[in-house]
Amino acid sequence: MMLHMRCRSRTICLSLAFITISLHLLLALVSLPIYHQSCDPPLPPRTHILRDLAHTNYTSVGISGLAEPPTDTTQRDSSNKDANKDAKGHVQTLSGVGISVKESKYASVDMPVNVGRYGTNRAESVESGLTKLEALFDHPLYNMPAPPIPEEDWLLKVQPKAKASEKSSQMWVSASQADYVDGQWNSSSNSHPPWLRFHLGISRWQLYPHRDPNMDALTQQLATHRIVSAVQKSGGTQLKLVMSFPNYGQAMFKPMKQERDEETNSDLYYFSDFERHNAEIAAFHLDRVLGYRRIPPVVGRLVDVVKEIKDVTTDRKLARTFFTSPVGNVCFYGQCSYYCSTEHAVCGRPRDLEASLAVMLPDLSLAVRRSWRSPWRRSYSRSKLAKWESEPDYCSTVTKTPPFNKGTRLVDFIDLVILDFLMSNMDRHHYETFEKFGNNTFLVHLDNGRAFGRHSKDEPSILAPLEQCCRIRRTTWLRLRLLSLPQYRLSDVMRASLSHDPLHSVAPLLSEPHLAALDRRLKTVLETVSRCQKRQSEDGGDDGVLYDDIA
Repeated sequence: MMLHMRCRSRTICLSLAFITISLHLLLALVSLPIYHQSCDPPLPPRTHILRDLAHTNYTSVGISGLAEPPTDTTQRDSSNKDANKDAKGHVQTLSGVGISVKESKYASVDMPVNVGRYGTNRAESVESGLTKLEALFDHPLYNMPAPPIPEEDWLLKVQPKAKASEKSSQMWVSASQADYVDGQWNSSSNSHPPWLRFHLGISRWQLYPHRDPNMDALTQQLATHRIVSAVQKSGGTQLKLVMSFPNYGQAMFKPMKQERDEETNSDLYYFSDFERHNAEIAAFHLDRVLGYRRIPPVVGRLVDVVKEIKDVTTDRKLARTFFTSPVGNVCFYGQCSYYCSTEHAVCGRPRDLEASLAVMLPDLSLAVRRSWRSPWRRSYSRSKLAKWESEPDYCSTVTKTPPFNKGTRLVDFIDLVILDFLMSNMDRHHYETFEKFGNNTFLVHLDNGRAFGRHSKDEPSILAPLEQCCRIRRTTWLRLRLLSLPQYRLSDVMRASLSHDPLHSVAPLLSEPHLAALDRRLKTVLETVSRCQKRQSEDGGDDGVLYDDIA
Protein backbone atom coordinates (compact mmCIF):
# COMPACT_ATOMS: atom_id res chain seq x y z
CA MET A 1 0.00 0.00 0.00
CA MET A 2 2.77 2.41 1.01
CA LEU A 3 4.76 1.49 -2.09
CA HIS A 4 1.75 2.24 -4.28
CA MET A 5 1.27 5.67 -2.69
CA ARG A 6 4.98 6.50 -3.17
CA CYS A 7 4.80 5.64 -6.85
CA ARG A 8 1.66 7.73 -7.25
CA SER A 9 3.26 10.75 -5.48
CA ARG A 10 6.37 10.45 -7.66
CA THR A 11 4.20 10.45 -10.80
CA ILE A 12 2.34 13.57 -9.66
CA CYS A 13 5.64 15.40 -8.87
CA LEU A 14 7.11 14.51 -12.24
CA SER A 15 3.97 15.72 -13.98
CA LEU A 16 4.04 19.03 -12.13
CA ALA A 17 7.75 19.47 -12.94
CA PHE A 18 7.08 18.80 -16.63
CA ILE A 19 4.21 21.35 -16.68
CA THR A 20 6.40 23.98 -14.95
CA ILE A 21 9.26 23.51 -17.44
CA SER A 22 6.81 23.74 -20.36
CA LEU A 23 5.33 26.99 -19.04
CA HIS A 24 8.81 28.50 -18.61
CA LEU A 25 9.77 27.56 -22.17
CA LEU A 26 6.53 29.05 -23.52
CA LEU A 27 7.10 32.28 -21.56
CA ALA A 28 10.66 32.52 -22.88
CA LEU A 29 9.46 32.13 -26.49
CA VAL A 30 6.84 34.88 -26.03
CA SER A 31 9.27 37.26 -24.30
CA LEU A 32 12.09 36.84 -26.83
CA PRO A 33 10.86 39.38 -29.45
CA ILE A 34 9.94 41.87 -26.71
CA TYR A 35 13.42 41.58 -25.21
CA HIS A 36 15.00 42.83 -28.41
CA GLN A 37 12.74 45.91 -28.64
CA SER A 38 13.69 49.32 -27.25
CA CYS A 39 12.22 50.23 -23.88
CA ASP A 40 11.55 53.78 -25.02
CA PRO A 41 7.87 54.62 -25.64
CA PRO A 42 6.95 54.70 -29.33
CA LEU A 43 6.93 58.14 -30.92
CA PRO A 44 4.03 59.20 -33.12
CA PRO A 45 4.71 58.36 -36.76
CA ARG A 46 5.89 61.49 -38.59
CA THR A 47 7.73 60.31 -41.66
CA HIS A 48 4.82 60.88 -43.99
CA ILE A 49 2.77 63.30 -41.91
CA LEU A 50 3.45 66.37 -44.05
CA ARG A 51 2.62 64.45 -47.20
CA ASP A 52 -0.62 63.20 -45.62
CA LEU A 53 -1.56 66.72 -44.51
CA ALA A 54 -1.28 68.13 -48.01
CA HIS A 55 -4.34 67.52 -50.19
CA THR A 56 -3.80 65.03 -52.98
CA ASN A 57 -4.81 67.64 -55.57
CA TYR A 58 -1.86 69.77 -54.59
CA THR A 59 1.89 69.37 -54.88
CA SER A 60 3.92 67.61 -52.24
CA VAL A 61 5.36 69.69 -49.45
CA GLY A 62 9.08 69.26 -50.02
CA ILE A 63 10.62 71.32 -47.22
CA SER A 64 14.21 72.44 -47.22
CA GLY A 65 13.92 75.85 -45.59
CA LEU A 66 11.75 78.91 -45.23
CA ALA A 67 11.33 81.46 -47.96
CA GLU A 68 10.01 84.15 -45.65
CA PRO A 69 10.09 84.42 -41.86
CA PRO A 70 12.16 81.93 -39.86
CA THR A 71 10.16 79.97 -37.31
CA ASP A 72 12.96 78.87 -35.01
CA THR A 73 15.85 81.05 -33.96
CA THR A 74 18.76 80.90 -31.58
CA GLN A 75 18.62 83.20 -28.56
CA ARG A 76 19.94 86.72 -29.31
CA ASP A 77 22.84 86.55 -26.89
CA SER A 78 24.46 83.68 -28.83
CA SER A 79 26.77 84.55 -31.69
CA ASN A 80 26.06 83.40 -35.25
CA LYS A 81 28.98 81.05 -34.90
CA ASP A 82 27.41 79.39 -31.89
CA ALA A 83 24.10 79.22 -33.70
CA ASN A 84 25.68 77.44 -36.66
CA LYS A 85 27.47 75.07 -34.33
CA ASP A 86 24.19 74.30 -32.57
CA ALA A 87 22.45 73.69 -35.89
CA LYS A 88 25.11 71.13 -36.82
CA GLY A 89 24.28 69.04 -33.74
CA HIS A 90 22.53 65.73 -33.70
CA VAL A 91 19.89 65.77 -36.45
CA GLN A 92 17.20 63.43 -37.56
CA THR A 93 16.60 63.07 -41.30
CA LEU A 94 13.06 62.36 -42.33
CA SER A 95 13.43 60.69 -45.70
CA GLY A 96 9.74 60.92 -46.45
CA VAL A 97 9.73 64.70 -46.66
CA GLY A 98 13.38 65.66 -46.89
CA ILE A 99 13.60 67.54 -43.57
CA SER A 100 16.49 67.71 -41.18
CA VAL A 101 15.18 68.55 -37.73
CA LYS A 102 17.32 69.11 -34.67
CA GLU A 103 16.34 66.69 -31.92
CA SER A 104 15.41 68.53 -28.75
CA LYS A 105 12.98 68.13 -25.92
CA TYR A 106 9.94 70.34 -25.76
CA ALA A 107 10.65 73.30 -23.50
CA SER A 108 7.53 74.16 -21.55
CA VAL A 109 6.72 76.78 -18.98
CA ASP A 110 8.28 75.49 -15.80
CA MET A 111 5.06 75.30 -13.81
CA PRO A 112 3.65 72.23 -12.05
CA VAL A 113 0.78 70.43 -13.72
CA ASN A 114 -2.01 71.12 -11.26
CA VAL A 115 -4.91 68.73 -10.98
CA GLY A 116 -6.77 70.88 -8.47
CA ARG A 117 -10.32 69.95 -7.50
CA TYR A 118 -11.43 68.55 -10.85
CA GLY A 119 -10.76 64.86 -10.28
CA THR A 120 -8.98 61.98 -11.95
CA ASN A 121 -10.70 62.10 -15.36
CA ARG A 122 -9.51 65.62 -16.06
CA ALA A 123 -6.05 64.76 -14.73
CA GLU A 124 -5.85 61.84 -17.19
CA SER A 125 -6.96 64.15 -20.02
CA VAL A 126 -4.25 66.64 -19.08
CA GLU A 127 -1.62 63.87 -18.91
CA SER A 128 -2.64 62.58 -22.34
CA GLY A 129 -2.68 66.11 -23.70
CA LEU A 130 0.84 66.79 -22.42
CA THR A 131 2.12 63.90 -24.52
CA LYS A 132 0.31 65.33 -27.55
CA LEU A 133 1.64 68.82 -26.81
CA GLU A 134 5.20 67.55 -26.61
CA ALA A 135 4.74 65.63 -29.86
CA LEU A 136 3.26 68.72 -31.53
CA PHE A 137 6.14 71.00 -30.56
CA ASP A 138 8.58 68.30 -31.63
CA HIS A 139 6.95 68.03 -35.07
CA PRO A 140 8.93 69.16 -38.17
CA LEU A 141 6.37 71.92 -38.89
CA TYR A 142 7.46 73.59 -35.65
CA ASN A 143 11.18 72.95 -36.16
CA MET A 144 11.94 74.08 -39.69
CA PRO A 145 15.59 74.89 -40.34
CA ALA A 146 16.28 78.60 -40.60
CA PRO A 147 19.41 80.64 -41.37
CA PRO A 148 21.05 82.77 -38.67
CA ILE A 149 19.24 86.06 -38.06
CA PRO A 150 21.05 89.06 -39.60
CA GLU A 151 22.07 91.83 -37.20
CA GLU A 152 19.61 94.28 -38.75
CA ASP A 153 16.70 91.89 -38.06
CA TRP A 154 17.00 92.21 -34.28
CA LEU A 155 14.73 94.81 -32.71
CA LEU A 156 17.25 96.01 -30.10
CA LYS A 157 21.02 96.02 -29.84
CA VAL A 158 23.21 95.85 -26.77
CA GLN A 159 25.48 98.88 -26.58
CA PRO A 160 29.17 98.19 -27.19
CA LYS A 161 31.53 97.89 -24.25
CA ALA A 162 31.85 101.24 -22.50
CA LYS A 163 35.03 103.13 -21.90
CA ALA A 164 36.19 103.48 -18.30
CA SER A 165 34.99 107.08 -18.13
CA GLU A 166 31.51 106.02 -19.30
CA LYS A 167 31.23 102.84 -17.27
CA SER A 168 28.89 104.19 -14.62
CA SER A 169 26.28 105.15 -17.20
CA GLN A 170 26.60 101.84 -19.01
CA MET A 171 26.07 99.66 -15.93
CA TRP A 172 22.45 100.82 -15.51
CA VAL A 173 22.89 101.12 -11.74
CA SER A 174 20.06 102.59 -9.70
CA ALA A 175 19.87 102.76 -5.93
CA SER A 176 17.48 105.68 -5.74
CA GLN A 177 14.52 103.45 -4.89
CA ALA A 178 14.83 101.07 -1.96
CA ASP A 179 12.43 98.49 -3.43
CA TYR A 180 14.51 97.96 -6.55
CA VAL A 181 17.69 95.88 -6.75
CA ASP A 182 20.94 97.35 -8.07
CA GLY A 183 21.10 96.41 -11.75
CA GLN A 184 24.68 95.42 -12.52
CA TRP A 185 24.03 94.74 -16.19
CA ASN A 186 26.53 94.65 -19.01
CA SER A 187 26.80 93.23 -22.53
CA SER A 188 26.76 89.63 -21.23
CA SER A 189 23.33 88.01 -21.38
CA ASN A 190 24.06 86.22 -18.08
CA SER A 191 23.75 89.56 -16.31
CA HIS A 192 20.38 90.41 -17.88
CA PRO A 193 17.06 89.83 -16.09
CA PRO A 194 14.49 87.67 -17.94
CA TRP A 195 12.43 90.62 -19.21
CA LEU A 196 15.50 92.19 -20.81
CA ARG A 197 16.50 88.92 -22.46
CA PHE A 198 12.96 88.76 -23.85
CA HIS A 199 13.28 92.28 -25.29
CA LEU A 200 16.68 91.49 -26.83
CA GLY A 201 15.26 88.29 -28.37
CA ILE A 202 12.57 90.04 -30.45
CA SER A 203 13.34 89.79 -34.17
CA ARG A 204 11.74 90.80 -37.43
CA TRP A 205 9.58 87.66 -37.57
CA GLN A 206 8.60 86.77 -34.01
CA LEU A 207 8.56 87.90 -30.39
CA TYR A 208 10.44 84.85 -29.12
CA PRO A 209 11.86 81.63 -30.62
CA HIS A 210 10.09 78.28 -30.58
CA ARG A 211 12.36 76.73 -27.98
CA ASP A 212 13.09 79.80 -25.90
CA PRO A 213 15.42 78.95 -22.99
CA ASN A 214 14.38 82.21 -21.33
CA MET A 215 10.66 81.38 -21.18
CA ASP A 216 10.78 79.50 -17.87
CA ALA A 217 12.56 82.32 -16.04
CA LEU A 218 10.31 84.96 -17.61
CA THR A 219 7.05 83.26 -16.65
CA GLN A 220 8.38 82.53 -13.16
CA GLN A 221 9.08 86.26 -12.76
CA LEU A 222 5.54 87.15 -13.79
CA ALA A 223 4.04 84.55 -11.48
CA THR A 224 6.14 84.91 -8.33
CA HIS A 225 8.33 88.02 -8.17
CA ARG A 226 7.51 90.70 -5.63
CA ILE A 227 5.41 93.58 -6.95
CA VAL A 228 6.92 96.92 -5.90
CA SER A 229 4.67 99.32 -7.82
CA ALA A 230 1.19 99.39 -9.35
CA VAL A 231 -0.17 102.30 -11.37
CA GLN A 232 -3.02 102.69 -13.83
CA LYS A 233 -2.31 102.25 -17.54
CA SER A 234 -3.52 105.31 -19.40
CA GLY A 235 -5.89 104.87 -22.34
CA GLY A 236 -8.20 101.98 -23.08
CA THR A 237 -11.81 101.45 -22.16
CA GLN A 238 -11.38 99.21 -19.09
CA LEU A 239 -9.20 99.03 -15.99
CA LYS A 240 -5.57 98.00 -16.52
CA LEU A 241 -2.55 98.41 -14.27
CA VAL A 242 1.20 98.42 -14.89
CA MET A 243 2.98 96.31 -12.28
CA SER A 244 6.72 96.73 -11.61
CA PHE A 245 9.19 94.18 -10.22
CA PRO A 246 12.43 94.71 -8.24
CA ASN A 247 14.56 94.00 -11.34
CA TYR A 248 12.82 96.84 -13.27
CA GLY A 249 10.65 94.45 -15.25
CA GLN A 250 7.03 95.44 -15.86
CA ALA A 251 3.81 93.61 -16.64
CA MET A 252 0.32 94.55 -17.79
CA PHE A 253 -2.27 93.57 -15.16
CA LYS A 254 -5.88 92.72 -16.11
CA PRO A 255 -8.18 91.66 -13.25
CA MET A 256 -10.80 88.94 -13.14
CA LYS A 257 -14.17 90.40 -14.17
CA GLN A 258 -16.39 87.33 -14.47
CA GLU A 259 -16.37 83.61 -13.76
CA ARG A 260 -14.73 81.30 -16.30
CA ASP A 261 -17.95 79.38 -17.00
CA GLU A 262 -20.00 82.54 -17.47
CA GLU A 263 -20.88 83.28 -21.10
CA THR A 264 -21.21 86.79 -22.49
CA ASN A 265 -24.80 87.96 -22.52
CA SER A 266 -26.14 87.43 -26.03
CA ASP A 267 -27.98 90.76 -25.86
CA LEU A 268 -24.71 92.69 -25.46
CA TYR A 269 -22.89 94.16 -28.45
CA TYR A 270 -19.26 93.10 -28.90
CA PHE A 271 -18.04 96.57 -27.89
CA SER A 272 -19.91 96.36 -24.56
CA ASP A 273 -18.31 93.11 -23.44
CA PHE A 274 -16.02 92.73 -20.42
CA GLU A 275 -12.31 92.02 -20.83
CA ARG A 276 -11.43 88.65 -19.30
CA HIS A 277 -8.15 87.81 -17.60
CA ASN A 278 -8.35 84.15 -18.60
CA ALA A 279 -8.86 85.19 -22.25
CA GLU A 280 -5.50 86.98 -22.21
CA ILE A 281 -3.83 83.87 -20.77
CA ALA A 282 -5.53 81.45 -23.17
CA ALA A 283 -4.79 83.69 -26.17
CA PHE A 284 -1.06 83.52 -25.42
CA HIS A 285 -1.18 79.72 -25.25
CA LEU A 286 -3.27 79.44 -28.44
CA ASP A 287 -0.93 81.79 -30.31
CA ARG A 288 1.98 79.58 -29.24
CA VAL A 289 0.20 76.35 -30.18
CA LEU A 290 -0.52 77.77 -33.66
CA GLY A 291 3.20 78.46 -34.08
CA TYR A 292 2.77 82.24 -34.39
CA ARG A 293 4.64 83.51 -31.28
CA ARG A 294 3.23 87.03 -31.74
CA ILE A 295 1.58 87.55 -28.32
CA PRO A 296 3.81 88.57 -25.39
CA PRO A 297 3.99 85.89 -22.66
CA VAL A 298 1.07 86.02 -20.21
CA VAL A 299 0.73 84.27 -16.84
CA GLY A 300 -2.13 84.02 -14.35
CA ARG A 301 -1.52 85.11 -10.78
CA LEU A 302 -3.37 85.50 -7.47
CA VAL A 303 -2.67 89.07 -6.35
CA ASP A 304 -3.15 90.45 -2.85
CA VAL A 305 -5.25 93.57 -3.50
CA VAL A 306 -3.95 95.34 -0.37
CA LYS A 307 -0.31 94.26 -0.17
CA GLU A 308 0.47 94.21 -3.90
CA ILE A 309 -1.70 97.09 -5.18
CA LYS A 310 -3.06 99.47 -2.55
CA ASP A 311 0.06 99.58 -0.34
CA VAL A 312 2.53 100.02 -3.23
CA THR A 313 0.67 102.33 -5.60
CA THR A 314 1.86 105.90 -6.16
CA ASP A 315 -1.21 106.62 -8.29
CA ARG A 316 -3.40 108.87 -6.16
CA LYS A 317 -6.39 108.57 -8.50
CA LEU A 318 -6.24 104.80 -8.18
CA ALA A 319 -5.70 104.88 -4.40
CA ARG A 320 -8.85 106.96 -3.89
CA THR A 321 -11.05 104.23 -5.43
CA PHE A 322 -10.37 101.50 -2.83
CA PHE A 323 -13.18 100.49 -0.49
CA THR A 324 -14.44 97.52 1.52
CA SER A 325 -17.60 95.80 0.31
CA PRO A 326 -20.53 94.95 2.63
CA VAL A 327 -19.23 91.36 2.91
CA GLY A 328 -15.70 92.45 3.79
CA ASN A 329 -13.98 92.10 0.40
CA VAL A 330 -11.42 94.74 -0.58
CA CYS A 331 -12.45 96.41 -3.86
CA PHE A 332 -11.28 99.14 -6.22
CA TYR A 333 -12.38 100.48 -9.60
CA GLY A 334 -9.82 103.03 -10.88
CA GLN A 335 -10.59 105.42 -13.70
CA CYS A 336 -11.33 104.47 -17.31
CA SER A 337 -13.87 105.01 -20.09
CA TYR A 338 -16.16 102.10 -19.19
CA TYR A 339 -16.81 99.85 -16.21
CA CYS A 340 -14.83 101.98 -13.72
CA SER A 341 -17.37 102.67 -11.00
CA THR A 342 -18.55 101.21 -7.70
CA GLU A 343 -21.12 99.19 -9.67
CA HIS A 344 -18.33 97.54 -11.67
CA ALA A 345 -15.65 97.38 -8.98
CA VAL A 346 -12.97 94.69 -8.94
CA CYS A 347 -12.98 92.83 -5.63
CA GLY A 348 -10.69 90.39 -3.89
CA ARG A 349 -11.90 87.33 -1.95
CA PRO A 350 -11.44 88.87 0.55
CA ARG A 351 -8.07 90.20 -0.63
CA ASP A 352 -6.95 87.64 -3.24
CA LEU A 353 -7.76 88.61 -6.81
CA GLU A 354 -7.16 86.55 -9.95
CA ALA A 355 -5.46 88.45 -12.76
CA SER A 356 -3.42 88.06 -15.92
CA LEU A 357 0.08 89.53 -16.09
CA ALA A 358 1.55 90.07 -19.56
CA VAL A 359 5.17 91.05 -19.98
CA MET A 360 5.50 94.58 -21.34
CA LEU A 361 7.05 95.19 -24.74
CA PRO A 362 10.08 97.52 -25.01
CA ASP A 363 9.37 101.15 -24.19
CA LEU A 364 8.23 103.21 -27.17
CA SER A 365 11.29 105.43 -26.75
CA LEU A 366 13.43 102.38 -27.60
CA ALA A 367 11.21 100.55 -30.10
CA VAL A 368 8.49 102.59 -31.77
CA ARG A 369 5.36 100.66 -32.70
CA ARG A 370 2.95 101.67 -35.41
CA SER A 371 -0.77 101.17 -34.95
CA TRP A 372 -2.68 100.16 -38.09
CA ARG A 373 -6.41 100.39 -38.53
CA SER A 374 -7.83 97.02 -39.56
CA PRO A 375 -9.40 97.06 -43.06
CA TRP A 376 -12.03 94.67 -41.66
CA ARG A 377 -12.71 96.80 -38.62
CA ARG A 378 -16.29 96.63 -37.37
CA SER A 379 -18.48 99.73 -37.39
CA TYR A 380 -18.84 99.81 -33.58
CA SER A 381 -22.38 100.96 -34.21
CA ARG A 382 -25.71 99.38 -33.32
CA SER A 383 -27.17 100.09 -36.78
CA LYS A 384 -24.42 100.90 -39.28
CA LEU A 385 -22.61 98.23 -41.32
CA ALA A 386 -18.93 98.38 -42.22
CA LYS A 387 -17.92 98.41 -45.91
CA TRP A 388 -16.67 94.83 -45.89
CA GLU A 389 -20.09 93.67 -44.67
CA SER A 390 -21.89 95.10 -47.72
CA GLU A 391 -19.31 94.92 -50.55
CA PRO A 392 -18.69 91.35 -51.82
CA ASP A 393 -15.58 92.44 -53.77
CA TYR A 394 -14.12 94.34 -50.83
CA CYS A 395 -10.87 92.31 -50.74
CA SER A 396 -9.81 93.44 -54.23
CA THR A 397 -9.93 97.03 -52.98
CA VAL A 398 -7.82 96.19 -49.93
CA THR A 399 -5.16 94.30 -51.90
CA LYS A 400 -4.62 97.30 -54.15
CA THR A 401 -3.85 99.50 -51.13
CA PRO A 402 -0.50 99.61 -49.30
CA PRO A 403 0.71 97.74 -47.32
CA PHE A 404 -1.62 94.92 -48.48
CA ASN A 405 -0.59 95.26 -52.12
CA LYS A 406 2.77 93.50 -51.67
CA GLY A 407 4.78 91.36 -49.30
CA THR A 408 3.23 89.18 -46.62
CA ARG A 409 0.86 91.66 -44.98
CA LEU A 410 -2.29 89.96 -46.26
CA VAL A 411 -1.34 86.45 -45.11
CA ASP A 412 -0.03 87.91 -41.83
CA PHE A 413 -3.45 89.47 -41.32
CA ILE A 414 -5.20 86.19 -42.23
CA ASP A 415 -3.14 84.48 -39.51
CA LEU A 416 -4.55 87.01 -37.05
CA VAL A 417 -8.07 86.48 -38.40
CA ILE A 418 -7.81 82.72 -37.81
CA LEU A 419 -6.60 83.29 -34.25
CA ASP A 420 -9.51 85.67 -33.60
CA PHE A 421 -12.09 83.27 -35.06
CA LEU A 422 -10.83 80.33 -33.00
CA MET A 423 -11.20 82.32 -29.79
CA SER A 424 -14.27 84.30 -30.98
CA ASN A 425 -12.69 87.76 -30.65
CA MET A 426 -14.76 90.37 -32.50
CA ASP A 427 -12.85 93.33 -31.07
CA ARG A 428 -9.90 93.55 -33.49
CA HIS A 429 -10.07 97.17 -34.62
CA HIS A 430 -6.29 97.78 -34.84
CA TYR A 431 -3.05 95.82 -34.98
CA GLU A 432 0.56 96.89 -34.42
CA THR A 433 4.00 96.43 -35.95
CA PHE A 434 7.49 97.54 -34.96
CA GLU A 435 8.31 100.59 -37.04
CA LYS A 436 11.99 99.62 -37.39
CA PHE A 437 11.08 96.72 -39.68
CA GLY A 438 8.78 98.67 -41.99
CA ASN A 439 6.06 96.61 -43.68
CA ASN A 440 8.13 93.44 -43.95
CA THR A 441 7.51 92.02 -40.49
CA PHE A 442 4.99 90.20 -38.28
CA LEU A 443 1.89 91.68 -36.66
CA VAL A 444 1.87 91.97 -32.86
CA HIS A 445 -1.31 90.36 -31.51
CA LEU A 446 -2.18 92.58 -28.52
CA ASP A 447 -5.39 93.10 -26.49
CA ASN A 448 -7.20 89.77 -26.50
CA GLY A 449 -9.32 90.31 -23.39
CA ARG A 450 -12.66 90.13 -25.21
CA ALA A 451 -11.97 86.67 -26.59
CA PHE A 452 -13.50 83.41 -25.30
CA GLY A 453 -16.74 85.16 -24.34
CA ARG A 454 -19.13 82.63 -25.88
CA HIS A 455 -18.64 78.94 -26.58
CA SER A 456 -22.18 78.07 -27.66
CA LYS A 457 -22.11 80.29 -30.75
CA ASP A 458 -19.51 80.90 -33.45
CA GLU A 459 -19.17 84.22 -35.24
CA PRO A 460 -18.59 83.47 -38.97
CA SER A 461 -18.17 87.17 -39.83
CA ILE A 462 -14.72 87.10 -38.16
CA LEU A 463 -13.59 84.86 -41.05
CA ALA A 464 -14.71 87.38 -43.70
CA PRO A 465 -11.14 88.29 -44.76
CA LEU A 466 -10.32 84.62 -45.40
CA GLU A 467 -13.65 84.01 -47.13
CA GLN A 468 -13.31 87.09 -49.36
CA CYS A 469 -9.57 86.96 -50.14
CA CYS A 470 -9.06 83.18 -50.22
CA ARG A 471 -5.41 83.43 -49.24
CA ILE A 472 -3.53 81.64 -46.46
CA ARG A 473 0.04 80.67 -45.65
CA ARG A 474 0.89 77.09 -46.54
CA THR A 475 2.59 76.56 -43.16
CA THR A 476 -0.47 77.91 -41.35
CA TRP A 477 -2.74 75.63 -43.36
CA LEU A 478 -0.55 72.59 -42.64
CA ARG A 479 -0.43 73.34 -38.93
CA LEU A 480 -4.20 73.70 -38.82
CA ARG A 481 -4.60 70.34 -40.54
CA LEU A 482 -2.13 68.87 -38.07
CA LEU A 483 -4.18 70.20 -35.14
CA SER A 484 -7.30 68.58 -36.58
CA LEU A 485 -5.76 65.10 -36.30
CA PRO A 486 -6.60 62.98 -33.21
CA GLN A 487 -2.96 62.66 -32.15
CA TYR A 488 -2.53 66.47 -32.08
CA ARG A 489 -6.13 67.56 -31.38
CA LEU A 490 -6.30 71.30 -30.70
CA SER A 491 -8.51 71.03 -27.61
CA ASP A 492 -6.21 68.41 -26.07
CA VAL A 493 -2.98 70.36 -26.57
CA MET A 494 -4.62 73.58 -25.36
CA ARG A 495 -5.89 71.86 -22.22
CA ALA A 496 -2.39 70.56 -21.59
CA SER A 497 -0.68 73.86 -22.31
CA LEU A 498 -3.01 75.78 -19.98
CA SER A 499 -2.40 73.23 -17.21
CA HIS A 500 1.07 74.76 -16.76
CA ASP A 501 -0.40 78.08 -15.65
CA PRO A 502 -0.46 78.76 -11.87
CA LEU A 503 -4.19 79.60 -11.91
CA HIS A 504 -5.01 76.11 -13.20
CA SER A 505 -4.86 74.92 -9.57
CA VAL A 506 -7.78 77.24 -8.79
CA ALA A 507 -9.86 76.23 -11.83
CA PRO A 508 -9.16 75.34 -15.47
CA LEU A 509 -8.48 78.50 -17.50
CA LEU A 510 -10.90 77.38 -20.22
CA SER A 511 -14.00 75.32 -19.53
CA GLU A 512 -14.61 72.13 -21.51
CA PRO A 513 -17.26 73.79 -23.74
CA HIS A 514 -14.70 76.43 -24.75
CA LEU A 515 -12.16 73.72 -25.58
CA ALA A 516 -14.75 71.84 -27.65
CA ALA A 517 -15.55 75.08 -29.48
CA LEU A 518 -11.90 75.31 -30.57
CA ASP A 519 -12.15 71.99 -32.43
CA ARG A 520 -15.46 72.97 -33.99
CA ARG A 521 -14.12 76.32 -35.19
CA LEU A 522 -10.94 74.75 -36.51
CA LYS A 523 -13.07 72.52 -38.71
CA THR A 524 -14.87 75.63 -40.00
CA VAL A 525 -11.57 77.30 -40.93
CA LEU A 526 -10.39 74.24 -42.87
CA GLU A 527 -13.76 73.98 -44.64
CA THR A 528 -13.47 77.64 -45.65
CA VAL A 529 -10.04 77.02 -47.18
CA SER A 530 -11.41 73.96 -48.99
CA ARG A 531 -14.24 76.02 -50.47
CA CYS A 532 -11.71 78.57 -51.68
CA GLN A 533 -9.63 75.87 -53.33
CA LYS A 534 -12.67 74.31 -54.95
CA ARG A 535 -13.90 77.67 -56.20
CA GLN A 536 -10.53 78.50 -57.71
CA SER A 537 -10.25 75.05 -59.26
CA GLU A 538 -13.65 75.46 -60.93
CA ASP A 539 -12.52 78.83 -62.31
CA GLY A 540 -9.62 77.01 -63.99
CA GLY A 541 -6.89 78.84 -62.13
CA ASP A 542 -3.74 77.56 -60.47
CA ASP A 543 -3.57 77.11 -56.72
CA GLY A 544 -3.48 80.74 -55.59
CA VAL A 545 -5.07 80.04 -52.23
CA LEU A 546 -1.92 78.81 -50.51
CA TYR A 547 0.88 81.34 -50.15
CA ASP A 548 3.98 79.19 -50.40
CA ASP A 549 6.28 80.21 -47.55
CA ILE A 550 8.14 76.88 -47.75
CA ALA A 551 11.20 76.97 -49.97
